[in-house]
Amino acid sequence: MLNMAEGLSRLGALAAHPVVRTLGEAFQTAGFELAVVGGPVRDALLGRETHDLDFTTNAQPDEILAIVKPLASAHWDIGRAFGTIGARVQGEQVEITTYRADSYDGLTRKPVVEFGDSIDGDLLRRDFTVNAMALRVPETKLVDPTGGVEDLVAGILRTPIDPAVSFGDDPLRMLRAARFSSQLEFAIDDATFAAIEQLRQTLSIVSPERVQSELIRLMSTSDPVRGLRVLVDSGLIDQFLPEVSALRLEVDEHHHHKDVYEHSLTVVRQAIELERTRNPGADPDVPLRLAALLHDIGKPRTRKLEPGGGVTFHHHDVVGSRMARKRLQALRFDGETTDAVAKLIELHLRFFGYAEGAWTDSAVRRYVRDAGDLIERLHILVRADVTTRNKRKAARLATAYDDIERRIAELREQEELDSIRPELDGNDIQRILDIPPGREVGEAYRFLLDVRLDEGVIGADAAAQRLREWWAARE
Repeated sequence: MLNMAEGLSRLGALAAHPVVRTLGEAFQTAGFELAVVGGPVRDALLGRETHDLDFTTNAQPDEILAIVKPLASAHWDIGRAFGTIGARVQGEQVEITTYRADSYDGLTRKPVVEFGDSIDGDLLRRDFTVNAMALRVPETKLVDPTGGVEDLVAGILRTPIDPAVSFGDDPLRMLRAARFSSQLEFAIDDATFAAIEQLRQTLSIVSPERVQSELIRLMSTSDPVRGLRVLVDSGLIDQFLPEVSALRLEVDEHHHHKDVYEHSLTVVRQAIELERTRNPGADPDVPLRLAALLHDIGKPRTRKLEPGGGVTFHHHDVVGSRMARKRLQALRFDGETTDAVAKLIELHLRFFGYAEGAWTDSAVRRYVRDAGDLIERLHILVRADVTTRNKRKAARLATAYDDIERRIAELREQEELDSIRPELDGNDIQRILDIPPGREVGEAYRFLLDVRLDEGVIGADAAAQRLREWWAARE
């Protein structure tokens, strides 16, 4: 809850920030207005840490540049056409933008850039009232024409103007509503939510790259589930990730939740909790969180009713992996993220055979080999996937996974498990078998890798003998 006295004190501290004070005095001396705007003001009032300093002014871009140049160690004007000048002042990166009064054509997100003449008009064009506040400097005066402070107190997200107009101007704001709902732990007011439902199909004019960026930001919050519920309940997610809402149609075969969707949200939360405890201080692991969200998306396509009323989802791991890869590629995710998410989904069921009976060392080696550098993420995903309310079953699965991690650690110490490879390389194979490079060398290499996985280290001489025997039997 926002404490106004404390919030105003923090605004004073923001105004006294060395960079803010320096720029405020410089613009005042030059005869122009300057205000810190948006997120820094919101976060100061809420007592949250802020990393960006954004300013708005009635100065034109050339005038901004003239004022900033003597104060900056570096400056750039890549956003000059939009009225924005960037600079590094006293080690801080800042952006200063001329008041804007843009208009939109409704066909693209690109505005017709128009410079405005008042700070109130500039604030009205912003996404939500809590982001439409400014702090005039150096005089330390809060400008809040749309009731942003009241919405901060109430914990509400609301657009400064009619939400149908705001989202019609820029449909990406609907995704931002979901992200800020999670980031700030705020509810979305009824009219704003209704507009998202009504206008969700207009998201089609937003590029996949921008949708991807907002999805990453949402999944990077401390609890993305609130925002994910906004996306699903409004139907907005069907425009770019329909596989998630489809999970609501599938009954959880273990009867842990009312549907697979609720199970998946629980897995996301549990994965984030494990992520924090196992890797404290690390950046949010977005590929892991995406894998947790999408790990069961193959279930609707693999659902099969069994005699007696049961339901199975055989091979949903493999099918889901392919579906996730296709969807992430459509959203223009990079190859590394796409590969990681797809592989984690493909492997997430592998462990459950271990819980039924201890694996051989060979099986443990293959588990590690197949996971590669994703093994720590796989540990987290598999543990998070246990959502049963049966305490005895949950304890049994946790004990089994403790055991497999212990065995992996022991084998890694004994065998350099992370770099498992045959004891003979391709050159050795060609020399021993007297064959040229080609397909047969690859087949021989895979045979030796199986020997290594099944039996561990047997020595180069023994490996050469086994290779000769395999080659003779093959011929």
